[in-house]
Amino acid sequence: MPNTVSLNANYPDITRSLELLAKAKEIMHPVSQTLAKGPGQWSRGMAPVYLERGKGSHVWDVDGNEYIDYNMGIGPISLGYCYERVDNAIREQLEKGITFSLMHRLEYEAAALVQQTVPHAESVRISKTGCDVTSAAVRLARAHTGRNKIVCCGYHGWHDWYIATTLRNAGIPEAVRELTKTFSYNNLDSLRAVLDDDVACVILEPYVFEAPQENFLQEVARLTRKNGSLLVFDEMWSGFRVAAGGAQEYFGVQADLACFSKAVANGMPVSFLTGRKDVISRGEHDVFIFTTFGGEALSLAATIATISEIKEKNVPAHLAKQGRKLKDGYNALAARFQMQDFTSCGGFDCRGIVNFTDKGGDPLVLKTLMQQEMLKRGVLWAGFHNMSFSHSDADIDYTLRAYEDALPVLKAAIESGNPAAYLRGEVLEMVFRKTKY
Repeated sequence: MPNTVSLNANYPDITRSLELLAKAKEIMHPVSQTLAKGPGQWSRGMAPVYLERGKGSHVWDVDGNEYIDYNMGIGPISLGYCYERVDNAIREQLEKGITFSLMHRLEYEAAALVQQTVPHAESVRISKTGCDVTSAAVRLARAHTGRNKIVCCGYHGWHDWYIATTLRNAGIPEAVRELTKTFSYNNLDSLRAVLDDDVACVILEPYVFEAPQENFLQEVARLTRKNGSLLVFDEMWSGFRVAAGGAQEYFGVQADLACFSKAVANGMPVSFLTGRKDVISRGEHDVFIFTTFGGEALSLAATIATISEIKEKNVPAHLAKQGRKLKDGYNALAARFQMQDFTSCGGFDCRGIVNFTDKGGDPLVLKTLMQQEMLKRGVLWAGFHNMSFSHSDADIDYTLRAYEDALPVLKAAIESGNPAAYLRGEVLEMVFRKTKY
């Protein structure tokens, strides 16, 4: 029998997942289209590889095992799987068509709703992915300022201008690599060190897990504008989650341009670039940023339904409330089991992160072990609490019971001096977020 969301006696049977993976490896290299979903971020040989369906906050893998999901599509599922209001909007539009030969009215209607929701959105452009709009922001900034260099902080997609800063920059000419510099979050000196009169823009994630300290974002804005550069917020994680209007609303900081995707359409592929009209309007004549599927109507219908639900139901408040219960509950359990020196939960309430210190051994081994034990107990766990509106009180209560059951296993592994001996699958690969400073 497939595992359910319960304190199961056995680890999940993933036979079908492994069969599909073996076939995929013959023709796909790599097999995953999204790094965070790929086998490297899940304990190979133990964790499920392929999901089949989802409903609310739960998902089922191809072997029939059920889990509470705290990844939520790596961010896009802000309301929940198969959310009725969004799916009905998609079905209604599907009866009328998907992609057309002229513009569709939903392009304007979705853009207008985004403008009403996001602060300082004088102009709005639509595309399909997050790196579409971050790259569009970079091109517009270069055109507007007449400058060449980009300064960034965070993760901004797979395009050349950003990936040039990482250790996976093969295929990118050296001349391109020289045009992007990085700085460290909450470190203004590192920003000052790379600002010069050829910097077109500073682009950063307003937060990832760490909160801004000592008016960091306000100071980034001040330094950027003093330098004559544009400030761009990459709001893939903050947009429509920390507040309906994203980081600009939550932190009270104005960016020249802001980029959104993920949570805006509850899983449908769409992205938005917002900000100053004088910058974005350069796309009318001298800057080319167009794509065939930018006006695809199903995603735009989903956008309108999702944003409307987020605003009407105050979804960010729910995400924060439920995420705070998990964060505080985890830390209380760690203290009860005298594990607080080895593990803790931090980050923003809507997107918490479970951390492991090296005091108990290799943190990646400990994370792998926790993933293994949470999967056994019916929780799809990769170290994060990416909250959705569908995460119920029952989900939170059960997840804390699962942590209560799993933490003693972790403690025993640490006390043994050889936590790796407790693993049934391979150790997770390092998450690809590191850049060269």
